[in-house]
Amino acid sequence: MLPFERRKWLEQQIKLHKVIDIEDVSTKLNVSAMTIRRDLKELEKNGKVIRTHGGAISVDSFSEEIPYSSKITKNITEKKEISLKALQLIKENSTIILDSGTTTLELAKILKDRSDLTIVTNDVKIANELLESSNKIIVTGGELQQGIGALYGTATQEMLSIIHADIFFLGAHAIDLKHGVTAPTFEKSLIKQLMIKASEETWLLADFSKFNKKAFSKVCSLTEIEGIVTDSSIEPSIIKDYESKTKILYGEVESGLR
Repeated sequence: MLPFERRKWLEQQIKLHKVIDIEDVSTKLNVSAMTIRRDLKELEKNGKVIRTHGGAISVDSFSEEIPYSSKITKNITEKKEISLKALQLIKENSTIILDSGTTTLELAKILKDRSDLTIVTNDVKIANELLESSNKIIVTGGELQQGIGALYGTATQEMLSIIHADIFFLGAHAIDLKHGVTAPTFEKSLIKQLMIKASEETWLLADFSKFNKKAFSKVCSLTEIEGIVTDSSIEPSIIKDYESKTKILYGEVESGLR
């Protein structure tokens, strides 16, 4: 197979399967892994694929970060549903970490009327929501991500490396069976990883739109978290395989939500 034929075949395989593995492909085509890496590099340069560690994914399956102003009202009913279910996981006098995001913001809106919690967050929108709360609120500090409201960087990392929490509510950018939880940037995935390490257990909050998608940088595998809290509208066919990896909790439709 000539190089251009091989690259055309690789492009077709990625369109068909959304993802390919270098080792699998090199064995199938009887060429070296280095040859496949060079092919994928060329395809990426032409905007045909996005390379990942050990392979490549379809451009169509890659999820980019959405500005806060565009996602605050998106799937709001599902986010409220998820937050009400997540509330049931929080014991009295707990220390919790709220990841940045609009689903965790909905949870913060419910928690602000309590007074027994210590809440740590790297999200200025969440911190503002909790401004008048009687809970103890700790903001990580760090550099502000413009248009998003998340804090990141060295100061954020240092804070997270010295704290301990009972439970971490992880915000999802993208979830995939093989690649697990992924984030749009390396910096964001690092912050999320530190939050996981700082907590006794981690629950992923994710509405139906986050499943079967991948982003640039890996946060963790699905087996590394306690479970996923999602909404009741998600298709059973989508969630079936995920239940073999981790626990799944479903939100329930509350009167007036829909």
